[in-house]
Amino acid sequence: MVAPVTRTGAFALLDSLKRHGVKHIFGYPGGAILPIYDEIYRAEARGDIEHILVRHEQGAAHAADGYARATGKVGVCFATSGPGATNLVTGIATAHLDSIPLVVVTGQVPRHAIGTDAFQETDIFGISLPIVKHSYVVRSAKEMANIVAEAFHIAGTGRPGPVLIDIPKDVGTEECEYIPIEPGTVKLSGYRPTVKGNIRQINGALELIETSRRPLLYVGGGAIASNAHIQVQHIAELFQIPVTTTLMGIGVFDEHHPLSVGMLGMHGTAYANFAVTDCDLLIAVGARFDDRVTGKLDEFASTAKVIHIDIDPAEVGKNRLPEVPIVGDVRYVLEQILERARQLGLPTQNNRTQGWLKQISRWKEQYPLVVPQHPDSISPQEVIVELGRQAPNAYYTTDVGQHQMWAAQFLKNGPRRWISSAGLGTMGYGLPAAMGAKVALPQEQVICISGDASFQMNLQELATLAQYNIQVKIVIINNGWQGMVRQWQETFYGERYSCSNMEVGMPNFELLAQAFGVKGMVIRDRSELSEAVSAMLAHDGPVLIDAQVTRNENCYPMVAPGKCNAQMIGLPVSETFRNSVINCGVCGSKNSYEHKFCSECGTKL
Repeated sequence: MVAPVTRTGAFALLDSLKRHGVKHIFGYPGGAILPIYDEIYRAEARGDIEHILVRHEQGAAHAADGYARATGKVGVCFATSGPGATNLVTGIATAHLDSIPLVVVTGQVPRHAIGTDAFQETDIFGISLPIVKHSYVVRSAKEMANIVAEAFHIAGTGRPGPVLIDIPKDVGTEECEYIPIEPGTVKLSGYRPTVKGNIRQINGALELIETSRRPLLYVGGGAIASNAHIQVQHIAELFQIPVTTTLMGIGVFDEHHPLSVGMLGMHGTAYANFAVTDCDLLIAVGARFDDRVTGKLDEFASTAKVIHIDIDPAEVGKNRLPEVPIVGDVRYVLEQILERARQLGLPTQNNRTQGWLKQISRWKEQYPLVVPQHPDSISPQEVIVELGRQAPNAYYTTDVGQHQMWAAQFLKNGPRRWISSAGLGTMGYGLPAAMGAKVALPQEQVICISGDASFQMNLQELATLAQYNIQVKIVIINNGWQGMVRQWQETFYGERYSCSNMEVGMPNFELLAQAFGVKGMVIRDRSELSEAVSAMLAHDGPVLIDAQVTRNENCYPMVAPGKCNAQMIGLPVSETFRNSVINCGVCGSKNSYEHKFCSECGTKL
């Protein structure tokens, strides 16, 4: 038992953060949070914590988010009351939709002024209720240590998520008897996330796996959150099951592995979408059957039985009823499955899925991802492939749109090295998220892939890069459009390009970067690409490259809204298969490559 000492609420906050392993805080000061910033001044002087001054509170939330995704630790951001707090909302919602652990600290007007419409008063507790895992308003300085301990426990356990702590100004200056609370010692009545799966359900899952002929592992962000990449690989290799990932699950399985079929869904690979349509067993691991993955829900894996593993019981059965539901931490449940398989001597047939894997290999040959080369411009895909070639082990952040989907298709990332806003689809996320990842991991390469429209959402954070010499490398895929909006307008809205052209008013990004004290570069020709990427990676400091690419390139394949995943548009076909004939596996009749179904018996080819 630590003897109590008299300290302010602000001291209790900063000391509690330090005890919970916080090294960096991303934030922006203001009136209501000044007592806390006064304590930050002392904490930084002692070398306890480093505060990174962002240029907009949204950047603070995204930076803390990127920090959390890159490390698996809880990210921390600060803002003042009123507009400071409301500027955090988009970042909180981004973290909430993607299950990212954050502790968000906001200043508030003094306790006696709450509810009086005081200057810069907003009810951030109420505003944020739908987009946080839990919220607190600190009513007394003596509550501070316990609230911080609870907040970290809630944010980082079970299904991770953001937790808000709203602190009235006078609580920061109020003195109390401060008794520190060490991490891992807090107990919360009624909050006990299920970690291990039920053994009956484990046995049921193994029965389905053992009898399936066309199984597919469908792996989402829950597997990243639980650090289950090794267990996913062991399950896949043991039972010879192909693996597809969601946008959030990218990196959990090596995409160079022969069992990988890449990302599925609206802009997933053709072979992943065909596989999920034809599988007879779908093993959902830390995934939530999101609409961008499923397409038309009642036709998603419609012939398959489903095993659904997730730590959040609310997700199991929410969109698709599984034959075997397993609530538990993904890593522990997969370890249980592996251990039980060893005990039972499974698998009993090593070649059970060979026909299925051959079919998937054929789809890979027939429908590869294509990198177009245009005679008079650089394609966006060429830029991303070159980045992946020269920086294969970098941490990549993205903004949202076409460039995000191309990066998801062509980069081959390791665990936690893919950092992107998936659920909320937040433009402006990429740069501050990269900033957070680089602050967390200063020895690692961190590259932000952005679009010209997305980048302009939070470009002010270039100043933060310059102030702290945060050596993030930024590549803008510049086509002069809100690219994905333009593609939808072309495809579904009769080529009526309403408010999506960004050419007029676009800044000179090279000069813009230089104005902030960041090295700026521009690429206009394919011959410049390799050397420019090499120079960017070699530069000692932050760099921005403006890659001026083909203006009207579309992102394919694409599943149209309301369609089955197998009904993709813009599906590229390899030259090998362009003039080929496919024999139906059921009736043996010959069909040309473009047929999706046998012309004689209707079997899917």
